[in-house]
Amino acid sequence: KNQIVLFNSPEGNRNAVAEHALGMLLSLMNKLVKGNTEILNGEWNREGNRGDELDGKTVGIIGYGQNGSAFAKKLSGFDVTVLAYDKYKTGFGDQFVTESSLEMIFKHADIISFHVPQNDETIYYFNDAFLANFSKPIYLLNVSRGKIVSVKTVVKGLKNKQIIGAGLDVLEYEDGSFENFFLNEQPSEFKDLLKFQQIILSPHVAGWSTQSYPRLSNVLADKILMHFQKL
Repeated sequence: KNQIVLFNSPEGNRNAVAEHALGMLLSLMNKLVKGNTEILNGEWNREGNRGDELDGKTVGIIGYGQNGSAFAKKLSGFDVTVLAYDKYKTGFGDQFVTESSLEMIFKHADIISFHVPQNDETIYYFNDAFLANFSKPIYLLNVSRGKIVSVKTVVKGLKNKQIIGAGLDVLEYEDGSFENFFLNEQPSEFKDLLKFQQIILSPHVAGWSTQSYPRLSNVLADKILMHFQKL
């Protein structure tokens, strides 16, 4: 309205997000955090840490923008089927992904990964009703925004084994600053979440790598320079 040009730089950290999501997934499926913690506590439990292979699985990606497409590309090195759903995009199927409906993802996905923005349509998108649509238990990843996924639903899914494991880089409680979260009384559902061994949490750092830090600025600088060169 005021003729202000806006720039963003998702290209700058899409690789970091994709690698983080893949790292979370492989760690969950191979119980690496659980096994490491047990060994540090003097417990050597081989059978209790038997892994689940990614090979042959179907991965459902919700949101196929910069981050979703980067994650699909990372998965191309594995023998998996990648289905992607994006409400606002069509015609994006390629060698990395099959464009899909939500219904197909509900039917076939072993893993679900969220790569969508937070807005009125997506707040608590992953809720009890959404989870109930899946035909089999799933692994859950959220490297987008915290309020996309209901923690209450995650806890319920872990309890009834609809969710095999969850990797959450973001949580619904995040506000302008998340650093003071542990200084206050935590919500009861968050305390419940921490009781499960089948989770991996990280402090909103999926796109926060050594390489992405300068790359974000460089991408912005290139876009700004290109814009003004065209004027």
